[in-house]
Amino acid sequence: MLFVNRCKPALSWIMGLALMYWSQWGGADPSTTPGQSPLEAGERLVLDARELDWIRQNPRVVVASMQIPLYLFKNAQGEWSGLNADMLHAIEQMTGLEFIHRESFSADQLIEMLENGEADMSSVLAMNDERRAVLNFSHAFGGFDWVFVGREGEPALRSLDQLAGKVLALPARHALEAQIRREHPTIALRTVMTRAEARALVENREAHATIESETAVHLYPSGQLQVGGSLEGMWEPDYLTVRQDSHILLEILNKALEAFPAEDMRALRFKWFAEKTPDQEPSFWSRIPLQGYWCVIAAGVFGLLSLLWNRRLQGQIGQRLKAETVLNDQLTFQRALMDAIPDPIFIRDLEGRLIMCNKSYEERFATRFEKLRGTCLTESAAMPAATAELLHGELMEQLRTRQPRFVDRQLMLRNGLQDIYHWSVPFYAADGRLRGVLGGWIEVGRRRDRSKRLPA
Repeated sequence: MLFVNRCKPALSWIMGLALMYWSQWGGADPSTTPGQSPLEAGERLVLDARELDWIRQNPRVVVASMQIPLYLFKNAQGEWSGLNADMLHAIEQMTGLEFIHRESFSADQLIEMLENGEADMSSVLAMNDERRAVLNFSHAFGGFDWVFVGREGEPALRSLDQLAGKVLALPARHALEAQIRREHPTIALRTVMTRAEARALVENREAHATIESETAVHLYPSGQLQVGGSLEGMWEPDYLTVRQDSHILLEILNKALEAFPAEDMRALRFKWFAEKTPDQEPSFWSRIPLQGYWCVIAAGVFGLLSLLWNRRLQGQIGQRLKAETVLNDQLTFQRALMDAIPDPIFIRDLEGRLIMCNKSYEERFATRFEKLRGTCLTESAAMPAATAELLHGELMEQLRTRQPRFVDRQLMLRNGLQDIYHWSVPFYAADGRLRGVLGGWIEVGRRRDRSKRLPA
């Protein structure tokens, strides 16, 4: 039984390939090749005068792109590749548009680029109510299942109900975040920037599980993780996404998708999802649909082929994981550095909400960061209301003036009147935009003790 269970993935591939072979010989055009334009050479999609005029005025369309293995990623030459890249290339040939990719590193950043007008569209966003309120989505094409990723050695997850009272790590503004908060309030959601950070929290036992697409989840080494079941009733279609003010662009994209022959779309999906890795010569698996008799022979060796499949995928993604590992190491180091500082340190956003603090800050107020996260000073019971109103007002004024503040003062806290040296400075993103305020304080008594210990 153990052997059969381990070989189920390979058996599924064999059955899928047999069906593809049957459909190809049963009516699909053998001359159709992935990457070919769905229309005849030189023929363009039929567009009305308004759409043609829009294309003349907007010949280049900026696409906010995030690397998702097999769907959209940069190959060894730094060029965008994958299923979505091929499909956009075909739409270029059909419409005369030119798609310019602009890279994003998280779903949160990608949505922000669309909302701010830094990009016109995207091809990697799933739809939910929150996103549909600010963005427009095309007709659906293809799709995927969401699957659980949990810790190795623990019971495999099959349902969100199993996560009641436990921590679920998700990238910020995940497509399922709002639905899970609404329908499963007992799940403790912890949001991070990237999928790699979410997996790291699960491996470090800071979260019980995360959720990823079935396409990407098997492309990463399992390590201390295991893949669970699919989220029942949460199959996710693929869409093209545009800004709400880009109605004509949406009409053009929908017409292109409607004109895209079904057999061409199947050929593209087979090219990328039938065990063909990027930037290689056609592999054994990719040649099987042209040599259907191998399907019968593969029934006797599918166990070995399954192991080879996993090894190939692990080798292909090793380079991409290095960058994510370096980022995780930097974030872990920054967190350890903050917690090692004996004085309270905090970071607040442009609305005064707490987005990070160190252990000393938690200890001063006898609470946990999870309870204070996302709250303003005026919403917290960690200090008297009058003190909270004063400090919140100073914080908002500092965000307006963008001036640093260094001052000795007395503040009434829960444990009485405190003499402190209070400091805070604005901090900025790499692109120069103001992101919030970093600050902290030192008790005056401790500050004097440190000065006495310094050598003359």
